[in-house]
Amino acid sequence: MSGDGLWRPASGCGPGCLPPATVPDVPLSRRVGRLVGVLGMLLAGAGLAVLLPLLPPRDRRAVLRGWARGTLRALGVRPTVRGRLPRAPALLVANHVSWLDILAVLAVAPARMLAKREVRDWPVLGPLAAAAGTVFVDRSRPRDLPATVGRVAGALRAGHSVAVFPEGTTWCGAAAGCRPGRGFRPAVFQAAVAAGAPVVPLRLAYRYAGDASTLPAFLGEETLWESVRRVLGARDLSVAVTVAAALHPADGADRRVLARAAESAIHLTPVRVPARRPATGVRVVRPVAPVPVGAEAGLDLVA
Repeated sequence: MSGDGLWRPASGCGPGCLPPATVPDVPLSRRVGRLVGVLGMLLAGAGLAVLLPLLPPRDRRAVLRGWARGTLRALGVRPTVRGRLPRAPALLVANHVSWLDILAVLAVAPARMLAKREVRDWPVLGPLAAAAGTVFVDRSRPRDLPATVGRVAGALRAGHSVAVFPEGTTWCGAAAGCRPGRGFRPAVFQAAVAAGAPVVPLRLAYRYAGDASTLPAFLGEETLWESVRRVLGARDLSVAVTVAAALHPADGADRRVLARAAESAIHLTPVRVPARRPATGVRVVRPVAPVPVGAEAGLDLVA
């Protein structure tokens, strides 16, 4: 895996990718109420950091899903999901637009996450991430990458789904020219090959007032608070998570082909993937027909 290099890509996005600054379209009282709600969820997260390791896996996933959905609700963000995840443990890969992406994925599939090492030191969220079984990667030490991939493969073999953002950085989600260079980094896909686990692409799309929008994007030199404040002021913000066809790697499959197939599924670009397994080692399995799932019906997406 030495040829995969450092996992520090840069996107072509900048301030111009964000919508023009406007007056928030919810009153100050509602923004303050949302902020108080988010702080309450963060405090609840601190308690969960102690509770989660004591729970059986099924209960742990349910609690984590509930916390993520509650935090999105506090922020005024409505999540929806189309499609159904496989019951078997899988490597879940998604495009990366915003800090909201983590909550969106956990609200649908409370999997273990792959996160940069610095997250471990964050107040409240760091201990919660560790308690939830997050696999941390030190992106400044490329020699540690094979060990990190080994830990992801071990989690998959142990029956845990793992979620990752293979672009390695955020982009606005609108212009193809803004995507991080070199596309999906293939190293982590080796974990799915080694564990014989499916790869499930998740496509995240944000809408504001009914239209596709870059409003939730977290880009460049912008501070987290600036992005959070923009989200708190939005009246009708939603995130849709679409579950694409599962990719089943054969023994010895090419992780680069697997990464390209997943990226194409997420960005809806055509890709030539020969059907014969000896050629690519990747078998595409179509999910059941996508159907909208509301908060009530979506509770059993992950067994």
